Amino acid sequence: MSFFRTSDKLSLYYTDEGAGLPVLCLAGLTRTTRDFDYVTPHLNGVRLIKMDYRGRGKSDWDTDWKNYALPVECRDVIELLDHLELDQVAVIGTSRGGLNAMGLAMGAKARLLGVALNDIGPVIEPEGLAFISGYLGRAPAAKTLVDAARAMETTYTGFTDVPFSRWMEEAEKHFEQTTKGLQITYDPRLRDAVEAVGAQAAPDLWPYFDALEDLPLACIRGEASNLLSRDTLAEMQRRRPDMIAVTVHGRGHIPFLDEPEAVAALQTWIEILK
Repeated sequence: MSFFRTSDKLSLYYTDEGAGLPVLCLAGLTRTTRDFDYVTPHLNGVRLIKMDYRGRGKSDWDTDWKNYALPVECRDVIELLDHLELDQVAVIGTSRGGLNAMGLAMGAKARLLGVALNDIGPVIEPEGLAFISGYLGRAPAAKTLVDAARAMETTYTGFTDVPFSRWMEEAEKHFEQTTKGLQITYDPRLRDAVEAVGAQAAPDLWPYFDALEDLPLACIRGEASNLLSRDTLAEMQRRRPDMIAVTVHGRGHIPFLDEPEAVAALQTWIEILK
């Protein structure tokens, strides 16, 4: 396992595999490097780097939950690139990872080769935020991984033709089985950080999206996404007519990224970058 130490002395976990175009995978809010297991076999000819944010997965928890913030996470990304001696990297950003990619475009654009957004844009729908707040920072009611997988199968709306084995994989990524039941794989105080942001007026994120100008750009949206609306994607396309944009049928938030539409979009984006 590989770790690097941040400027504020936290040990953060990352993986670094393959050779070629450096591609950094940034996961969703509560997720980990394992979020990208499904798509990894489809990304050929790249140096694939994945990182667990502070407070998630195998990375250290922060004693100050206020540091579970996008600017700090962007700083961590820059410090990882410095640790790896990489001047530039392409980013695949899932949900929160896409917000971090836009933040990097605003504050450290010279470090980016391109960005692919997975079911995220500059307008975040309240319905999706409400769904996330319902489980954030709390152990699930389910006591076993099988029960958790069954719950996902019914509560993750918009997903069709997903075998139960995939929901089991998802449960194994999201939770750890203990003698006391299932535990989440991240610091519960992440909830405090998200609630603190939610108590403030929502910032205008369109300037952050516009900061991606001139970078090869892709966006993958789940057909039934409750976080990225069709209207927002349409406005993103209006502003960036060159953006590779696909909608994955039978998926909500978030596509797994191994769907044919998602794979084709990412492979096309990578070819542009090479």
